[in-house]
Amino acid sequence: MATLTNRRITLAARPEGLPEPRHFGLDTQPVPEPAEGQVLLQTLYLSIDPYMRNLMDPIGPGYASPVEIGAPMVGGTVSRVVASRNAQFRTGDLVLANAGWQDYALSDGSDLLALGDAAQPSQSLGGLGMPGFTAYVGLLDIGQPKPGETVVVAAATGAVGAIVGQIAKLKGARVVGIASGADKCRHAVEELGFDACLDRRAPDLAARLAAACPQGIDVYFENVGGEVFDTVLPLLNLHARVPVCGFIAHYNDSAPAPGPDRLPRLTATLLQKRVRMQGFIILDHYGERFDTFRREMAGWIAQGQVRLREDMVDGLENAPQALRRVLQGQNFGKTVVRVAE
Repeated sequence: MATLTNRRITLAARPEGLPEPRHFGLDTQPVPEPAEGQVLLQTLYLSIDPYMRNLMDPIGPGYASPVEIGAPMVGGTVSRVVASRNAQFRTGDLVLANAGWQDYALSDGSDLLALGDAAQPSQSLGGLGMPGFTAYVGLLDIGQPKPGETVVVAAATGAVGAIVGQIAKLKGARVVGIASGADKCRHAVEELGFDACLDRRAPDLAARLAAACPQGIDVYFENVGGEVFDTVLPLLNLHARVPVCGFIAHYNDSAPAPGPDRLPRLTATLLQKRVRMQGFIILDHYGERFDTFRREMAGWIAQGQVRLREDMVDGLENAPQALRRVLQGQNFGKTVVRVAE
C-alpha cells in the first residue's frame, strides 16, 4: 500500500455563508498501513449531508466536534476492506463506515457495520442509513402520526423528507410535501405517493398550503426552517407535533435573519395550541434502535412500499460542489459521491 496515494479533501478555511471552492483543499498522502486490530478501508461511496456545513464552523453544533483546519472533511461512507489485521473483518468485506472525504482510512472496527452482499450498497448511506433512520425515529417517536391526520414535510424529495412522507403514508396519514420545483413535486406525488406537494418557489405558498390542509396540520417534520416554517406555524392544530432534525435554510447565515422578531409568535403558538416541538440528534438512538430500523426499512423497500432515489455524483474531487448543491436545495434525492467502483 505504501506505493499508493491517498487523496484527501480537507477544510482549508472556515466559510461565512455558503462554502466556496477556496474553503476546501486537496492533498495526497501515502496510504497508511493497518496496525494490529485495524483494517484499511477504501472508500467506494461518500454521503453528502447538510450537517457537514455545521462542522465547518469554529464552534461545533454540540453533538460533534468541528473539523479542524487542514483535516479531512468528515462523512459516512460505504467502504471496502482492502487489508485486515482484525479478526472480525476480511479483505473484500463491504462495510458502513465513517472514513470521511478521502480514498483510504484506518479503523479499529468499532465503528463499522458489515453490509454483507448488499445489492445496492449505497442505499446504506440513504434510506437504509442515517437519513432514513432520522426520518424513522423523528416521525414515529415524536411525530406519532395517526390514521387520517395531516403530516407536512418540507424538502419532500430530499434524503430525509422523502422517507418521512412514505412512512407517514404507511401509517395511514394524509401527506403534504413542500419542495423546490414542479419536477420534484410531481415525483413526490406520482412516485412517492404523497397526497399533494407544493412548489415553495411559486407565489402564495401560504394560501396554497392552507388549501392543501383544510383540516390543519397535525405533524410538521421540521428540517428546513425559514419561510416554510413561518407558513406552517399558523396552520398547526391543537396538540400538533413538530420533530426538529435540522434548519437548513439557516445553515449559511452569517448574520441574524432580517425582519420582525418571530419568537413571540412561536412561543404563543406553542402555548395556546399545546404544540409539542422537540429537537433530536440521531446519534443518540443508534445503540437501541438502528438494527430494528434496518430490518423494518429493508422490508418496506423490498415490498415496494418505500422508494429511494439517489443523486449520484462521480469523483471525490466533486464532493465540495455536491455539498454546495445540497445546501442550496439543488439535489434531487439522496446525494452520494461515487469515489471508486
